[in-house]
Amino acid sequence: MTTHFVHFFLLALFILLPGNLLAQNSFRTDLCIYGATPAGITAACTARRQGKRVVLIEPSRRIGGMTAGGLGWTDIYHPKEVLRGMARNFYERVAAHYGKDGIMLTFEPKVALDIFKDFLHESGVTDVLMEYRLTTVRKKGRRLRSIVLESASNPTAPHVTVTARVFMDCSYEGDLMAKAGVSYTVGREGNAQYGETINGVQMLNKHQFPDGVDPYVEKGKPASGLLWGIMPEKMGNRGEGDNHVQAYNFRLTLTHDPANRIPITALRPANYDPKRYELLIRWKEVQPWKSFRDCLKWDFMPNSKCDMNNNGAFSTDMIGCNWNYPEASYAERDSIYKAHLDYTLGLLYFLWTDPRIPENIRAEFNKWGWPKDEYPENNHITPQLYVRESRRMIGRLVMTQPYCEGKVVADDTIALADYTMDSHNCGRYVVNGMVKNEGDVQLHIKKPYPVSYRAVTPKEQECTNLIVPVCLSASHAAYGSIRMEPVYMLLGETCGLAACEAMDSCHDRVQRIDVKKVMRLFSVRADKKAGQNKSSH
Repeated sequence: MTTHFVHFFLLALFILLPGNLLAQNSFRTDLCIYGATPAGITAACTARRQGKRVVLIEPSRRIGGMTAGGLGWTDIYHPKEVLRGMARNFYERVAAHYGKDGIMLTFEPKVALDIFKDFLHESGVTDVLMEYRLTTVRKKGRRLRSIVLESASNPTAPHVTVTARVFMDCSYEGDLMAKAGVSYTVGREGNAQYGETINGVQMLNKHQFPDGVDPYVEKGKPASGLLWGIMPEKMGNRGEGDNHVQAYNFRLTLTHDPANRIPITALRPANYDPKRYELLIRWKEVQPWKSFRDCLKWDFMPNSKCDMNNNGAFSTDMIGCNWNYPEASYAERDSIYKAHLDYTLGLLYFLWTDPRIPENIRAEFNKWGWPKDEYPENNHITPQLYVRESRRMIGRLVMTQPYCEGKVVADDTIALADYTMDSHNCGRYVVNGMVKNEGDVQLHIKKPYPVSYRAVTPKEQECTNLIVPVCLSASHAAYGSIRMEPVYMLLGETCGLAACEAMDSCHDRVQRIDVKKVMRLFSVRADKKAGQNKSSH
């Protein structure tokens, strides 16, 4: 049996095994996890290995979140210090796949997907509900009793109810947390709220337009209107809070292997409008082209592929077009998603074909295309929108800039975070008659720092049996550092253990567990796994 067939069979297994239960429209389980992101997967595997019944729910058609959805360039500075347990094992498996020892931090999306499938299969997680999304929750007092799901592909089909002892929201959006009545926030706090310096409105120099870029349809004529992508309102004052959310994009997987390449021009969007990209031309009139890297970030991956990200003043980030996404209905989110996809496909088509792009730059672009061996179910384009930030819980402790900087240290650590406080632009405005981006902040941290267990658990008076490892309790400034996929994997595993401990010792009350006991168990598991890996090599 080929490896490809094995993984196809496993995917079918995940969808078909719950069939008998779906026929009854009901599940009863110990732990219900909403969101098969890296956090959701490691949490599910951990709890199942501890002997708990687990139901894992994924609203989309693909597990693995951003890690299996194009983000193959891992943002981490001290992997040997930070990565433990399943997170470390993931990157060891990546290395082994490419014939290397130790860990490897760059990988193809299809490889990440296969590793996550293997994790679930090896752990015995079989109740995975694909394309089911949350409609309502049922709560008694402070305790979640059950959740009701609808089919994302057929909302008129009979709903499914999942009853559980403990629930975990591992989604990027925090929908379960919100419907459970847990306090949360959207957007940016003012600097004064938590004693920070990089929260709220910030107009800094990274990914910024140079002075002199004219914002008007007819240069120098405000009455002609603004170019596409510029907000008509006035930019706020530095450090002020608002409801603005850092920009989303797609982390695109492209290839320059001619045998595996589909031309970018084969996927010209039906509503392509080059006027949407006029700002890029204006930018380059003031700051001429140097290379094909000017407006796209090319992080090179194995097998002639890249993980393409936002770069420069005008790029794949659709700035300011996602502010409503966190609180939007499913239909509204679909519309926002489509707008981002159309913008992205149009941008690439523009860069690859428009004669105003220098011929030598276009020649470099046209070496790259869509990979035939990635995302076959989605025209070879990642289906995962990069929701960098959505809702953020206001839990028992709020992680803030001082925690990231090591000025304050949590004493109930369940994972280490390690990356720059990195938030992308939130808005684009006219400032002194010129175009300026606003919101990009990148503040380097000196060393890894602890993430508090209190930051992944709600206030006890709000909900006693819910854990939130992804949309956790952090300020906008701190979340920009914590929001990295390796950290989500770590948090998923330790929160999976915490959920088991709550069931075993605390009548399902997640706030009452002994965090140090959980972390001792995590260390035993991590050390055992490390020993097995060492001996296997």
